[in-house]
Amino acid sequence: MVEKRYKWTEGATLEDHSRRKHKILREYFFNYLTVRCQLPKQSRFRLAIVDGFAGGGRYGCGTAGSPIIFLEELRNATESVNAQRVARGLGVMEIECLLVLNDIERDVIEILKGNVAPLYGAIKEAVPELHLRVKYLDQEFESAYPVIKRFLSEGRYRNVLFNLDQYGHRHIDHKTLADIMRSYPSVEVFYTFAIEALISFLQKSKPAAVAKQLAHVGLDGSDLKGLEGAMNKNSWLGAAERLVFEAFRTCAPFVSPFSINNPEGWRYWLIHFANFYRARQVYNNILHDNSNAQAHFGRSGLDMLSFDPDHDSGALYLFDDPGRETAKAQLLDDIPRLISESGDVLEMADFYKYIYNETPAHADDVHAAIIGSPDVEVFTPTGGARRKANTIAVTDVLKLKAQKSFFPMFFRAGSKAVDSK
Repeated sequence: MVEKRYKWTEGATLEDHSRRKHKILREYFFNYLTVRCQLPKQSRFRLAIVDGFAGGGRYGCGTAGSPIIFLEELRNATESVNAQRVARGLGVMEIECLLVLNDIERDVIEILKGNVAPLYGAIKEAVPELHLRVKYLDQEFESAYPVIKRFLSEGRYRNVLFNLDQYGHRHIDHKTLADIMRSYPSVEVFYTFAIEALISFLQKSKPAAVAKQLAHVGLDGSDLKGLEGAMNKNSWLGAAERLVFEAFRTCAPFVSPFSINNPEGWRYWLIHFANFYRARQVYNNILHDNSNAQAHFGRSGLDMLSFDPDHDSGALYLFDDPGRETAKAQLLDDIPRLISESGDVLEMADFYKYIYNETPAHADDVHAAIIGSPDVEVFTPTGGARRKANTIAVTDVLKLKAQKSFFPMFFRAGSKAVDSK
């Protein structure tokens, strides 16, 4: 596969899939900052952002690329947070940020510096609460990573966000991705790749797994000439999702294996990696605010990747209103079954940990299904019953009701167990 690189020196063209992922990145990053800066007694927040394939900063049409998006949302979030704090009679929040921008082409870095300079100067003059440092590198990412890691270590940054919007797939080793996820207490990664490149990579390391997953779309894994024709089929999207999830599930506790939605062919993937369920929960919610930006095929409740094309009837989930209604219906059955697998009680914190690698659902739909289930009750830490979905807290407890409408997990009294001998 010949990689397609952006021609930043000639004025790069903004493609539709990039426009969609940039909107998600912009909204998620603003939300990330405002959530992390909401504690009343907090007065300072420190973070580092690493844009590993930064590009020139602006496309030929003038639209912002990821480095400019980060700068704009840093300013927007700092001003928004402090406006709210002033209105509440709280002190000003100081935000310190190290922004590391890397691109393999030195000429592109020079273009980037020119695009960053006006925003950097405006922030320094108008937003004194935002303390910003920018470092530039011009290396292949794998060569730059040890240098980046040293920057982060010297600054003792615990909150780190990586944006790895690579060409193809081969520019980031899986070991590097896993190292990123375990090296910092609070780290998240946005990771973009072309699915053709991932399949070519996996053919060499896991040919049997590739062949098994692609068999459902009529490809044997050794000859991918039919891949182009398969990419616009729902069955292809489902098969590719499972392949992507299996390839990356060891890198982080929470992995979102969703494609950038393109009905003409699902070929680009934007994966969000996180170590904590809360980040995945927020990411799911942002996707619903940007319905049709990403796509999933299979189940929309829990066990989203358990779809079997030989036995199940899957559906395309575009994080839109029809998809949400389907998810709510499935969650009404799925949630009590999940609780029953633990006995009859499950703490909300554990429930969240269990589900957020298993569902594309919005948090509001999960909570609505809990309250709407005839089989589930929700109790506060003091034993009070929750009646409204929007009051459910992470400290609550889920409990199955004594009279359940679905099959029991235990043998009934007097039933005969089957001997496995």
